[in-house]
Amino acid sequence: MTDRDQKAAAKRFADKWLGKEGYEKGETQQFWNDLLRDVFGIDRVTEYIEYEKRITLANGAKGFIDGYISSVPVLIEQKGSHIDIRKPEKQSDGTMLDPHAQAKRYVQWLGVSKRPKYIVVCNFREFLIYDEEDPAAEPQSLMLEDLPDEYHRLRFLINDTRARIEREKKLSLDAGRIVRKLYDALLGQYKDPDSEETYHHLNMLCVRLVFCMYAEDSGVFDKDQFSIYMRRWPVDDMHNKLRELFKVLDMTPQQREEYDEYMDKGLAAFAYVNGGLFAENIKIPFFNDEIAEILLDEACPFNWDEISPTIFGAIFEATLDPKMRRHGGMHYTSLENIHKVIDPLFLNDLTEELNGIFANKSITKAETRIQKLEEYRNKLAKLTFFDPACGSGNFLTETYICLRELENRILRYEYISGQQILKDVDPIMVRIQQFFGIEIHDYAVDVARTALWIAEAKMMRETEEVIERSIEFLPLKNNANIIEGNALRIDWETVVPKDSRLKIFGNPPFLGYSLQNNEQKDDILSVYVDEKGKPYKTAGKIDYVAAWYFKAAEFMQGTDIRTAFVSTNSITQGEQVAAVWKPLYDRFGVHIDFAYRTFKWDNRGHDEKGNKKKSDEYMAIVHVVIVGFSTADNKADRIIFDSENKNIVKNINPYLVDAPTIFVESRTKAISDVPTMQNGGKPTEGGFLILSEKEKDELLCAEPLAEKYIRPYMMGNDFIQRKPRYCLWLVNANPSELRKCKKVLERVEQVKKYRLESQKEATRKKAETPTLFDEVRECLTDYVAIPKVSSEKRKYIPIEYLSSDIIPGDKLFMLQNISIYHFGVLTSSVHMNWMRAVCGRLKSDYSYSNTIVYNNFPWPSPTPEQRSKIEQTAQAILDARALYPDCSLADLYDETTMPPDLRKAHQANDKAVMQAYGFRQDMTESEIVAELMRMYQELTR
Repeated sequence: MTDRDQKAAAKRFADKWLGKEGYEKGETQQFWNDLLRDVFGIDRVTEYIEYEKRITLANGAKGFIDGYISSVPVLIEQKGSHIDIRKPEKQSDGTMLDPHAQAKRYVQWLGVSKRPKYIVVCNFREFLIYDEEDPAAEPQSLMLEDLPDEYHRLRFLINDTRARIEREKKLSLDAGRIVRKLYDALLGQYKDPDSEETYHHLNMLCVRLVFCMYAEDSGVFDKDQFSIYMRRWPVDDMHNKLRELFKVLDMTPQQREEYDEYMDKGLAAFAYVNGGLFAENIKIPFFNDEIAEILLDEACPFNWDEISPTIFGAIFEATLDPKMRRHGGMHYTSLENIHKVIDPLFLNDLTEELNGIFANKSITKAETRIQKLEEYRNKLAKLTFFDPACGSGNFLTETYICLRELENRILRYEYISGQQILKDVDPIMVRIQQFFGIEIHDYAVDVARTALWIAEAKMMRETEEVIERSIEFLPLKNNANIIEGNALRIDWETVVPKDSRLKIFGNPPFLGYSLQNNEQKDDILSVYVDEKGKPYKTAGKIDYVAAWYFKAAEFMQGTDIRTAFVSTNSITQGEQVAAVWKPLYDRFGVHIDFAYRTFKWDNRGHDEKGNKKKSDEYMAIVHVVIVGFSTADNKADRIIFDSENKNIVKNINPYLVDAPTIFVESRTKAISDVPTMQNGGKPTEGGFLILSEKEKDELLCAEPLAEKYIRPYMMGNDFIQRKPRYCLWLVNANPSELRKCKKVLERVEQVKKYRLESQKEATRKKAETPTLFDEVRECLTDYVAIPKVSSEKRKYIPIEYLSSDIIPGDKLFMLQNISIYHFGVLTSSVHMNWMRAVCGRLKSDYSYSNTIVYNNFPWPSPTPEQRSKIEQTAQAILDARALYPDCSLADLYDETTMPPDLRKAHQANDKAVMQAYGFRQDMTESEIVAELMRMYQELTR
């Protein structure tokens, strides 16, 4: 759209709405859709702007933002055309607020990354534009009738921040592919391509090449200086000339004086780099035509200046060694997820403090405000940041960029205010030497340092634009304190000062104990030790990431240091909760300050076009939590983030619930007087005692005498899907009759052979009784069955009565002698809420447990009338199911296909059980869980 076209579109828009009676509730969306689509050319308007964005305010109250554009971001507060948008209005709580102040109420409940750069207040006749990055500035006014001549003043509405981020991401992926191509070509030229030494030298070479190409594109070197230098040489001499270049880049001006007479003029023009990047003498292989072509025709022409150092660092790390990334349990972290960690940990507070200085109307003199701002900058310069599993340094890099953006806001204000910034004084106070990290892989250490250098160069150029003068980047004066080593074996105080201004964060590797190698198991046992230095009994069964929590809790003692880690959600579920967290609470007095409850984190790789792969061998969808914790007493709000909701709570326990701090530990007997829940039988028979329907028919056709030994058999999936399976049940079988069943005996012999070949002594022992299941469990009466694993997508775990004829496998729990009342409570939403809070997970599916979920469940104490009501509603559930005899439990309990009458029966049962507990009918799931945990606390005292 040309300026002429846009001006005409703005006039048509203004003519349409001038003099029209605009209603806030009825016409807001049409007004803004017309503006964005017709004047500014936004095609998919409803995807670009979000209307009625729901916000959770203090005490759980709900608020709605009239309009929100996340790509800017900008917040819109719309009023009717009859409203004076400068005049305060009385609110529901009695306060008097103007529309801008009303909009500001919502801002504090948005994360830092979502907080608006602009707030626009509009009444269909006038736009008031507030620059939230300069709170002291007066709002700009734009009248609708002036829009045709001044439409450019609203161009910020189509700021391409989101597009820029996506472009940077794509460029980073493209850069990663180029580096990988170059890496593979160079690797083939080394004499011993599989040696650790070769990997080290090649990784260092790739890091240096990327730095040089970035340097010539970003102005650190002269334009195309590296490319021009490399193009001067024949292919067979390139490796020597590159070695000479690296040597010169590490030379000080004084050292170069001694080397100058031998130095090629092209080398002499390169600046001294410093920082240790070129200090090591690495082996550079002979170049061939393929390598030269990739370097000169693909890598050098690529625009390295546009890559995101935060994103590219992670991609670069994976490019250098994806196998190590897979086996080390590391996962790429998006910018959004990085901010979920750093925003509530420290960035929100820092941003609020700076906004407060700008917005403080009691500061009337620019000199006084500048003094406050300089004090704030000094504070920024004294903060330190530590990632004890830093990988490519993306948490550190993004944090550095954010702090420098805060500093540049101050420098911009000071420069505009006429503050003199001396030319011989470096105006930047935030340094990469404030950033510390530990990383176990040497190549990742180099990537992390380089990513921070690139980030420093990019932010330095932004500062140059602010103060309108150049700042020397080379030689590198600062170095991030990234060291190579095993963070679980290193004393963190030897890496970073133990100062209360320190913030610890990151994404340590998470590996379940069954996936840990021996070295990793030893790591955990060396960390999770009691006061006597002995490993906790449960330390051998916890996730690898837990060791970082223990190290951090130990390190933070006696300080105001705060920590936040991304982690697998398993440490907040099931048996791991007590195993991981109880030592932290008992030993170090840990408390949780904020938490993101389980969310999906898509870490799949990308194809050649940058699209997400459907599957990937080393990156996958994982389910994570984010936990911020500390040991110092503080009065800060506790915050639970759940999807888009932000809830201020009194306490966050290790299950990430607003409830008392409890530890639901494995228990062999129920805390309430209820029937015993047992495991189904474990076959361990190699598939020779279990029969499909086809195998059963074939066996009976060949051996009709076997019919008396065949019983229906169910595992968890058979139970839910109603897929028929059978088993040979030879308990108390008559030996003389059994000997007549040759086909059955053949299977028994196979069972014996299978067990004898086992690596486990206990299984080999069971070869002595090959006619029986490993664990024999048979119900003499009808029983209730509960599957051990069930989909998270179901509101209710399918629970059902089964005939005593059916043999339960070890993926089912069974309850004998259970009443319809017990069935009603177990199938209720109250029990399901408890289950979701304390059970383990298999991936994201519920992993029910008798020792954790059932045995610790606090049952109600109903009156006879309440018990009778539950019995009635429970029976109604069974009756509703009976109307659909051809449907499986999977059909009946799919949230999409669940029959209305079954849903209604469950709702009535939920209500009856809630009444038995004395719970309000409008209680949320979190409130129900909190009450159950209080009951549990009372029962276990």
